[in-house]
Amino acid sequence: MDIARTRMTRLPLVEPRKGSSDRFHLQDSPILTHPASLHNGSWPMYVCLLIAFLCGCALPASAVVQAPNGTHTDPLNLTPEVQAACQHYYDLDYAGAQVRFEKIAAEHPTDPIAADYVLNNAVFRELYRLDLLDTTLYVEDGFLTGKHTVTEDPRIQSRIEALYHHALDLSNRKLAADPNDVDALFARGFGTSLYTVYSGMVEKKYVTALHMASSARNDADLVLKLDPKYVDAYLIVGVHDYSLGALPFPMKVLAGLVGIHGSKSKGLRELRQVGQYGIINSVSARTVLAIFLRREARYSQAIDVIDGLVRQYPRNFLFALEQANLLKDSGKGMPAVTAYQALLVRAVQPGGYYPDPHLEMAYYGLGEAARGQRHLATAAAAYQKAAVQPTASPLMQQRAHLAAGEMFDLLGERVQARKQYDAVLALGTDSDQAGSARKYENSPYKGR
Repeated sequence: MDIARTRMTRLPLVEPRKGSSDRFHLQDSPILTHPASLHNGSWPMYVCLLIAFLCGCALPASAVVQAPNGTHTDPLNLTPEVQAACQHYYDLDYAGAQVRFEKIAAEHPTDPIAADYVLNNAVFRELYRLDLLDTTLYVEDGFLTGKHTVTEDPRIQSRIEALYHHALDLSNRKLAADPNDVDALFARGFGTSLYTVYSGMVEKKYVTALHMASSARNDADLVLKLDPKYVDAYLIVGVHDYSLGALPFPMKVLAGLVGIHGSKSKGLRELRQVGQYGIINSVSARTVLAIFLRREARYSQAIDVIDGLVRQYPRNFLFALEQANLLKDSGKGMPAVTAYQALLVRAVQPGGYYPDPHLEMAYYGLGEAARGQRHLATAAAAYQKAAVQPTASPLMQQRAHLAAGEMFDLLGERVQARKQYDAVLALGTDSDQAGSARKYENSPYKGR
């Protein structure tokens, strides 16, 4: 089934107000649908960062109420049951979160956001399994347009697709009865964003995913038009505004000609607003805010944001990992090495400090930090350990073996280097990593 077509046929359930900016729909724009927009750094950044803003437990619901801080939300978001499920989710205990979210969905069978809870957990559990929540993948914009080994599980794919369509159907039923149902609009945009991430990152259906991301933005705009106090809706808006503002100048001019405008500073302000006042998207907004600040080389601000998330959720392995990543990217190489090593020590503590740590991410980051300090032997050893972790995905294994081979070449250990390149090719020959491995099999890596 064509996801983009299904999505667009459902959109007319929500009619734009006459004279409003909604007369122009983002999914009709050539800037977002033409294949050329998948390059030049625009599309890869946009989809990759969708992952960041959904790494938190973004959980809206139905029957708007006013939260203690004056923000509008659904009463379900304030219940102990949802908060407890989110705690497991934030700790990356996806199995524990699944049990709790499925129970909530069973108790609220007609509520689309309850169905979205389950979808959210399923999508990010799979992304974590595939090592696709490692932000070192997205330092270079070319990741999504390159060839990389992503081994999709057909059973999980079928389940995620079914969960998405179930949630979408529940939203559309409510919107058929009341096109101005803010909670149903929010739930539809949220569910669509989740499936956007999965379609783009795992299935690599980039054009379909971009259509869906645009539809999610339209839903968020309608939510805010109907209820400006629904602050959590600014999450999607902020991500979109920043991403459009970050387009290369020629693409930005073309976007302006068809009525699409964005601003990096406006997007950052919107994300800060959600981070400060959001009820259920606060963590998500702060996560993506840190990623955007990292791209802007505003490292001290990004570190402050991530430090706050680590204090709030000390058992979240990814937040702790991002602390070390930011130290590395900000040029603090040796403190980064120390941070990765401390993370690895905590991760193997008896009793499980982190519920499900993917040690390969920390070892790979350690390798990158040591590499930057020209500690080549330390880097090679770290990359090798990353490659052999039981949770390492084929993508991570190829990246780690390739990097280890490069280090051995720089150390003058050609035999060891070729073993690592052979390991890359044994995992698959149709990837960017395999292409590099073939090149270095014939001619030693000289450094970059």
